[in-house]
Amino acid sequence: MKKLVKLVSALTVVLLISAFTVNKEELGEGYKIGDIAEDFSLKNIDGKMVSLSDYKDAKGFIVTFTCNTCPYAVLYEDRIINLDKKYAPKGYPVIAIMPNNTDVKPGDNLEAMKSRAQSKGFTFPYLIDKNQTVYPKFGATKTPHVFILKKTVEGNQVKYIGAIDDNYKDASAVSAKYVENAVDALLDGKEVAQTVTKAIGCSIKV
Repeated sequence: MKKLVKLVSALTVVLLISAFTVNKEELGEGYKIGDIAEDFSLKNIDGKMVSLSDYKDAKGFIVTFTCNTCPYAVLYEDRIINLDKKYAPKGYPVIAIMPNNTDVKPGDNLEAMKSRAQSKGFTFPYLIDKNQTVYPKFGATKTPHVFILKKTVEGNQVKYIGAIDDNYKDASAVSAKYVENAVDALLDGKEVAQTVTKAIGCSIKV
């Protein structure tokens, strides 16, 4: 019986790890680790246009493609808020982008975004990729999908792509904090150990 329990536990760990492991064939078109991300100008929920170049004092960015309507994105909202509260003061603010076609998902339109941000107390910009031109450049395929950028002399270099952590269902059961680990490494002047994981979420609606 003990052997069976150990076997089941081991299989569970393997399944969890494999769920966030990315095969080369699963990597979409778009930025890869080491690429320089182009700047963009997107409308925020306050009506103002926002670009990465606006953040003169930032050391980098936690660019997060997310939305109102995806259950996975909703489960991660508090964690995204906490990432901004923890890392924006250290130079790595969250920049949230809503990539969905709002004709397909009207619950993700700008008014709904404003309402959601207000009710949740978003501390970061929540931008709409209205013409769906930005997320394909990044290669985002899911909500949520995170890209960590580091400011360099060449531009904003992609240092991490993938999931926020390894347990979308339960924040208290997370064992690997991918985004936190990556930003912590960058702040310490180290290389990111795990640069790519598989984003778990809803497909972006086109």
